[in-house]
Amino acid sequence: MEEPKIGVYVCHCGVNIGGVVDCENVARTAEGLENVVIARDYKYMCADPGQELIKKDIKELGLNRVIVAACSPRLHEPTFRRCVEEAGLNPFLFEFANIREHCSWVHMKEKEKATEKANDLVRMAVAKARQLEPLDYLNVPVTKRAMVIGAGVAGIQAALDLGDAGYETIVVEKTPSVGGRMAQLDKVFPTNDCSICILAPKMVDVAKHPNIKLYSYSEVKDVKGYIGNFKVKIEKKPRYLSEEKCTGCGSCEEVCPISVPNEFDMGIGLRKAIYKPFPQAVPAKYTIDKESCIDCGLCAKVCGPQAIDYGQKPEIIEAEVGTIISAIGYDPYDPTEKEEYGYGKIPNVITSMELERMINASGPTMGKVIRPSDGQKPKRIAFIQCVGSRDAKIGKKYCSNVCCMYAMKNSQLIKEKAPETDIDIYYMDIRAFGKGYEEFYERSSKQYGIKFIRGRPAQVLDNPDGDNPIIRSEDTLLGEIFENEYDLVVLSVGMVPTSTADEVQKLLGVSRSTDRFFMEAHPKLKPVDTATDGIYLAGACQGPKDIPSSVAQGSAAASRAAIPLAKGEVQVEPIVVTIDENVCGACGICVQQCPYGAPRFVEKDGKVVAEVLSALCKGCGTCAAGCPSGALEQSHFKTSQIYGQIEGAFKDSY
Repeated sequence: MEEPKIGVYVCHCGVNIGGVVDCENVARTAEGLENVVIARDYKYMCADPGQELIKKDIKELGLNRVIVAACSPRLHEPTFRRCVEEAGLNPFLFEFANIREHCSWVHMKEKEKATEKANDLVRMAVAKARQLEPLDYLNVPVTKRAMVIGAGVAGIQAALDLGDAGYETIVVEKTPSVGGRMAQLDKVFPTNDCSICILAPKMVDVAKHPNIKLYSYSEVKDVKGYIGNFKVKIEKKPRYLSEEKCTGCGSCEEVCPISVPNEFDMGIGLRKAIYKPFPQAVPAKYTIDKESCIDCGLCAKVCGPQAIDYGQKPEIIEAEVGTIISAIGYDPYDPTEKEEYGYGKIPNVITSMELERMINASGPTMGKVIRPSDGQKPKRIAFIQCVGSRDAKIGKKYCSNVCCMYAMKNSQLIKEKAPETDIDIYYMDIRAFGKGYEEFYERSSKQYGIKFIRGRPAQVLDNPDGDNPIIRSEDTLLGEIFENEYDLVVLSVGMVPTSTADEVQKLLGVSRSTDRFFMEAHPKLKPVDTATDGIYLAGACQGPKDIPSSVAQGSAAASRAAIPLAKGEVQVEPIVVTIDENVCGACGICVQQCPYGAPRFVEKDGKVVAEVLSALCKGCGTCAAGCPSGALEQSHFKTSQIYGQIEGAFKDSY
């Protein structure tokens, strides 16, 4: 290996680093380290002049190693790798020393110690850089087909964008119809437009698009492989009728004698054992709920096209796709956990989603808001905000983003039908952050006369004198504790990860954030990417958001997913684990520990050994750290390189 010729570049990052660390001192100290040819400091190394400085030195001084002491490699490591590559140097002969997040930001009041630590970090980086080896990217061919899991508004938008771009797209929806949560809404804020009027055309488009294959009432059961080459298994659940023969006429539903709670109506309405979820369902086909069906055979007798097939079995469909978008949505929070609000015990306490279905003209009450206890129209209604959101006691500190707005929207809709209704909204803070949202909030108060009471109610009490629940609360603006009686109390429930999130997480190998929603690769620079290459996020599965944000993220995810498809091949980073087959004892610890499924057992020359699929490996080092025989070594983080850093930390000059 040629003699290392190292260049060290210390970034001031304005005052982020330079205001704490003596960058000139760090550069001077680095100049005295073995193999360091040049050491400079500059205000902004990531800016064009800073990068040109590095390129110039590589060409004129023959540098074969480059170290930048600056911010987090998560932010600018790709920037500097491209920089050195453009100057003719292998991008993996570059090393980053993080002296911002790991030094200046955590030692703002200890300038001398911060400078001393920065010198240590640079010295460690130099020690590692001496032993860096050039690596080459792996080129992986890409199957030019995408898959979208979930067909709510975000999934539909992503699929349509991919289809319109000319790519084959598979859409998998677990329920009998596409549409998601938006299909359950009556109107959408801030325009109060008809929700299904906006959504239905897109639902039809996704089902009829020539580049889209829709599998409704289906679930993804297995995902194997890596970016460009995912092999998926989809289980198409039996509807117990032929989709090709069914015309959606509804004769079967008319004669079915069994009625059960309708999950689409949040359980407050009924449906038959053979059903279509809602009038605008796509595909407009019926489904037999076998758990409720009593096998009376009446539906088969009246079915003209003879579509009923009681013996239908699940069907497994296998496909290969290059990229995958998760758009599995969210579930409304179940407020039974908040016992103080009496949901499920006090009859006239309902959730916001139950109210949505009441308000909807195609809902169980045909658009009439009624009290569950007696079916009467309520004269006084209260909304309690942040139920299942902004609540550390139940582990949900996050804001669900939409609750303030939908409470105002539903209040306006009630007021338009019954102006005499008194409506109070109990809130912590009103968060009207979107375009037109603040004006919507203002209209709610001034035009519609909706009253806003600041304070989180302590309790909803059952009324011993009747069915009217009583709210006990404090008005934090007036400093008064009071009790108010209402005909109906609506709990504005937040968003939580969907019930299938755990299963989908395991299938796709994605991470979860502290709020249990799927975690993006970077909140600013890669908001729809995940740590697993080729897997993207769209909509509320990544975190609570409104419809415009979900649609925008669906398009963003489609755009990102289309990039590998357009290229036809992708470059996979070569920071992966290699296995010394002569040392491997096939104990299986690496196979058990790897979160990405990269190691596997193979037989070579009559001996079982572990093998790593480089395209799946993310270079996290979990397997290498756990290997008891030391057979695994991670490129760019080899044992010798790590030991060099450790030794460098304890020497003034190394």
